[in-house]
Amino acid sequence: MGTVSAIRALFTPASVSPTEEQVRRENLAVSEGLKRKDTALLDQLIVRYQHRLLRYLLFLTGNREEAEDLFQEVWMRVLTRGTQFNGKSRFETWLFTIARNLVIDQRRKRTMSSLDELFEAGGEDDRPLAFEVPDHGPGPFDRMSNVEDREQISAALLQLDTLYREVLVLRFHEDLSLEEIAKVTRAPLSTVKSRLYRGMASIKPRLERAQNRRPEAV
Repeated sequence: MGTVSAIRALFTPASVSPTEEQVRRENLAVSEGLKRKDTALLDQLIVRYQHRLLRYLLFLTGNREEAEDLFQEVWMRVLTRGTQFNGKSRFETWLFTIARNLVIDQRRKRTMSSLDELFEAGGEDDRPLAFEVPDHGPGPFDRMSNVEDREQISAALLQLDTLYREVLVLRFHEDLSLEEIAKVTRAPLSTVKSRLYRGMASIKPRLERAQNRRPEAV
């Protein structure tokens, strides 16, 4: 099993993928329910997405208390701004966009900088790369050594710069397409590809070092 498959197996419960038509009907139903401010629907959405949303916030902030506070605020915005979701995209794409915007708002209050501004200050280079990250199928992660331990993968991700970590989480944990990640992050597709590739290049040696420290590797 490649590293991408290992990560998805660790963080995503096995299930049968719904068809495009089923997803479309579900998104439209969610859109109509949110327009009515249907609290029963909101409860169902919280149960369904709570673990994924909190995980995303934890990886984005690196702080559980902050992530839990933002978690509550995200669902308040889902309820109060539900009319903004038109059902034309997946609900989780809209949900993660709200979460990300709240993190940015909070950072701006503290530092007067957005995540992008903070990241760019660290020297991100978004020049085009010759390597194109495929939207589906095996990628650079699949060429790494297998790392099956959840804690080691999480620890390696938390050591990355925020925006590299974010695109890796959205792509391999949440299974968003590159186009959906571009919508969530409001970044050009080329920037998403650059961050994804650089993030994978950065996490590779960390995962390999973690594997080499495993007892069976001695």
